[in-house]
Amino acid sequence: MISEKLKLDDIDRQIISLVQEDPALTHTEIATKINRSQPTVGMRIKKLEKSGILQFQPGINFKKVDLHLATVEIKTKNPEEILAMARHCPFMLNAFRLSGEHNIFILLASSKLQKLDNIVNYHFRNNPQVQNASMELVIEIAKDFILPIDFDSEDHDPTLEEGCGESCKYKIAKKKGLVQVTGD
Repeated sequence: MISEKLKLDDIDRQIISLVQEDPALTHTEIATKINRSQPTVGMRIKKLEKSGILQFQPGINFKKVDLHLATVEIKTKNPEEILAMARHCPFMLNAFRLSGEHNIFILLASSKLQKLDNIVNYHFRNNPQVQNASMELVIEIAKDFILPIDFDSEDHDPTLEEGCGESCKYKIAKKKGLVQVTGD
């Protein structure tokens, strides 16, 4: 079970479930619902946060905004390069290393579809290390989906030839030596 692997007891599970359902609940409200004292709830929440098990994620709820969200599956010879790129690119919300045919999965967001297509073309389809790149648009989200977004992406107008241009955070990080990639 997940709770055993994370070493959570029933009280921790109840607290996490309540916070996931309604992050605005106060410690007192949680304490009332689980029949514990407010200091006990506060201590447990602090312990769960300190361990990294419970996190409060500020960001945009993609279920409720009119932004384009895309997924990109990539097969690449150099997954470290793509992960490093994702750490700096304002359009890339997150990247995941996968097992299977595709070894990288990326979430992209923008207010304009053309920007997403240009990012995929520049960073992936033109990259000789990338053997395959497939972009899909998310057309419906079942549950609230909160992720931080880099508002600087609106300042970039990516093109097939130049990517994000001179102000590309990935290019700047590479020039400054902040990106460590094997195979460069």
